Amino acid sequence: METKKKDKRNKAEKANKMDIKKMFSVIALTIFTAESMIGPIVPIPGIKLGLANIVTLLVLVLYGPKEALFVLIVRILLGSMFGGQMISFFYSLSGGILCWLVMSLISALLKKKFLVLISMCGAAAHNIGQILAAIVITHSISVVAYLPVLMLSAMITGFFTGLAAQVCSKRLQKILRVRFF
Repeated sequence: METKKKDKRNKAEKANKMDIKKMFSVIALTIFTAESMIGPIVPIPGIKLGLANIVTLLVLVLYGPKEALFVLIVRILLGSMFGGQMISFFYSLSGGILCWLVMSLISALLKKKFLVLISMCGAAAHNIGQILAAIVITHSISVVAYLPVLMLSAMITGFFTGLAAQVCSKRLQKILRVRFF
């Protein structure tokens, strides 16, 4: 009898976790799509706010790295498909995976505190991942010359994205009445 209750509870928890991952994936995709419609914030190619990363960062600190990776991959795959530019998939995937890896490591080291710092490091890693993808795609190392511009933008956008994630996490704590960190 007790085993059946545990099995039922485990199934319900797994279903709930999948629903949460789907919900956050939809939110991230919506933000990504809206940001794509706004267009570039500055007339420099490759620089954007990266607002969908707010969701990835929140999922990372709320639910863990596996769930954040799921949300990230779904957003990148569907965003590239809906955006109609599959070449951007390779840039987004390489940047996103490196960003996720760095944010996961730093988040674990800092006990999920300092979301602004985690976000800034993730933004820098994202740009490094995109430069690495550009080297592979263009067969040219000369794209590395663009890295200082991207690093500056990563610090600025990563700061604001991290700040937004920090504010959202505090709001979610009040709504859900739980403590995340």
